[in-house]
Amino acid sequence: MLNQTSFPSQIKSCMPYQPLMHSRVSNNPRLILRSTNIKHSKSGCGYVKRHAVITNMWTKVPRNNNMENLRDNYLFPQISMREMEHVKKYPEAKLIRLGVGDTTQPIPHAISSVMSECAQALATIDGYSGYGAEQGNTELRKAIAETFYKNTSITSDEIFISDGAQCDISRLQMLLGSNISVAVQDPTFPAYVDSSVIMGQAGNYQERTGKYNSIVYMSCGPDNNFFPDLESTPRTDVIFFCSPNNPTGYAASRHELQQLVDFAKNNGSIIIYDSAYATYISDDSPRSIFEIPGAKEVAIEVSSFSKFAGFTGVRLGWTLVPKDLCYSNGFPVIHDYNRIICTCFNGASNVAQAGGLACLSPHGYKALRSTINYYMNNAKMLVQTFTSFGLKTYGGRNAPYLWVHFPGSKSWDIFNEILEKTHILTVPGRGFGYKGEEFIRVSAFAPTEAICEASNRLKEHFHDPSDRYVLRSHY
Repeated sequence: MLNQTSFPSQIKSCMPYQPLMHSRVSNNPRLILRSTNIKHSKSGCGYVKRHAVITNMWTKVPRNNNMENLRDNYLFPQISMREMEHVKKYPEAKLIRLGVGDTTQPIPHAISSVMSECAQALATIDGYSGYGAEQGNTELRKAIAETFYKNTSITSDEIFISDGAQCDISRLQMLLGSNISVAVQDPTFPAYVDSSVIMGQAGNYQERTGKYNSIVYMSCGPDNNFFPDLESTPRTDVIFFCSPNNPTGYAASRHELQQLVDFAKNNGSIIIYDSAYATYISDDSPRSIFEIPGAKEVAIEVSSFSKFAGFTGVRLGWTLVPKDLCYSNGFPVIHDYNRIICTCFNGASNVAQAGGLACLSPHGYKALRSTINYYMNNAKMLVQTFTSFGLKTYGGRNAPYLWVHFPGSKSWDIFNEILEKTHILTVPGRGFGYKGEEFIRVSAFAPTEAICEASNRLKEHFHDPSDRYVLRSHY
């Protein structure tokens, strides 16, 4: 007998067989799809019609309590779902995507050709290669050390090549375990919070504030120049810190990072420093935490080829764990991280690593600088557009993100109005934390033609006094 049940929204969005779900489903579904064949006959010609039948099946395995503690879906799949709904509603509209920070410009030929040659070589006896070292290609590790850490004492054997920074964040969480306390910037990249919840570090969710009571949220807004007041910040075991920041686009100064390192040293904390956007820095802000004296004793750095090389689909990154970094018992953290890598990861793709080496060649790196300049010119154009409305606009100078303030408005309302009225996709600031309310994040990762068109649409919408809901409280 088939029970009628219904999926909660967060399950619906992940369901690969959603079109088959015509029945109501319960809030606690434990379902499998069973295919049944029914034979029909028409004019002597038999044919088989396939039906999907939902049947209740329970295992004896309880759901992970930490997964139940997560709220909503992860931010960016939510944005993608809104995008699909909008495209369905307005099939003729030309949607401009300034939301999810996905690169759009082609990978330079100097790099893609090397990956192509590497892939083609796999079809030959001489060119085939199987498993590589879990820690990564030796030459690539050396190239990263020489390119990004030249003026530090970092060595290549402290660098671990991976399939991207976001994956490494979860590996670092596994390394450190559930019995630690965590601090994050507010607003913050959602993966830091969500991975902390999954690990059981977060405590209970507070509906009123949208925060977890065991996570320390370090306010980083215009009022404090996007850098936390460390004197009022309680000690935690781990501090997640991103610079240039996603979502605000702010790059911490040398003086600020020295304060952060000193704070960690005084408290015996570990900084997990995300430098994924470091190549976009245009002033004298540090590109690595390891430019700061003392950082090797208190910091781990995570970085990526995704945004500076257009490798969002190729997948390549690295994590740097200094030999000087030790636990409270004096044991080097690098040894445990090496064990995590060897246990949970078989190494990054050989083809991707060949591409990474090409990125760091003189020819490849020069081509990538051109692409970075392309995106930053887009950002400059968007800054000019939003400031022309009298809106405070942050970022866009050291990162390809703008953090735009709409005083007195809810960020999801801003997001919805801009999408509905201009067919432009952004990201609501509230998705990055409590301090993201009243803001939206706007990405410059788009073709310049799309940026020009977006600017024109925004000017047309916001300069019409009869049709600008979110700006009424501002003027």
